[in-house]
This record gives sequence, C-alpha cells and structure tokens, in this order.
Amino acid sequence: MTENEISYKIIGAALELHRTIGSGLLESAYENALAFELRELGLNVEQQYPMPFIYKNVKQDVGYRLDLVVENKVIVEVKSVEALAPVHFAQLHTYLKLSDLKLGLLINFNSKILKENIHRIVNNL
Repeated sequence: MTENEISYKIIGAALELHRTIGSGLLESAYENALAFELRELGLNVEQQYPMPFIYKNVKQDVGYRLDLVVENKVIVEVKSVEALAPVHFAQLHTYLKLSDLKLGLLINFNSKILKENIHRIVNNL
C-alpha cells in the first residue's frame, strides 16, 4: 500500500472513533482505540515506537516515542488539546525527518468536527 492509501484508512478509522466516542478523553485513550481500529482493518501498527536520537553520528541517551507508526510508512501523532500549536506541527515534521518517512498525520481528537483537525505533514526528503 502507498502512504496515501494507508492515510485514507487511518483517517477513516479516526473519524469512526470520533463519531463513536466524541471528544474529551486523554490522548492515550484515543491512541489505544485508534491502534485497535487500525489493527482490525488488518494494518500493522506499532505503538509508542522508540526512535533514537542521533546527533553527529552519535546516539544520544535521549530518545523519542512516536505515537503510532502504521505499515512502517506513516507516523500518526495523536493529540487531545484545546488547539494545536505550531510546536505540534514542528514536532511531527522533525519526527518525519529523523525517521526518513514521507508522511505523517497530526490528529487532534479534542474537537467538534474532527476532519478540521486532521493535518497531513509531508517530509520533503
């Protein structure tokens, strides 16, 4: 599957989840429920995927965890905040650069209309 095909399934699952539950839960609840929905669709999903931080060819003692990595191609960053801030977009863009993946989805479940809070971030390798 291409990144676009995968993202289409992720967005559909996120919309279904939001229709069923609504807003107001913690990010961890949405992350777990979305991972469940995606696995039910037959997709490979890694949760809290560890990503090392390498600076000048030296692995640093700090690391990052990606909320979801789907089919080893798409990063999903799950939020449940009042409003997305520029730092949320920058975070996902940096994750894409560090992982060499092409596509990420930033999804803020704390919204009345979820489709207005799903953002595609593309890594211009």
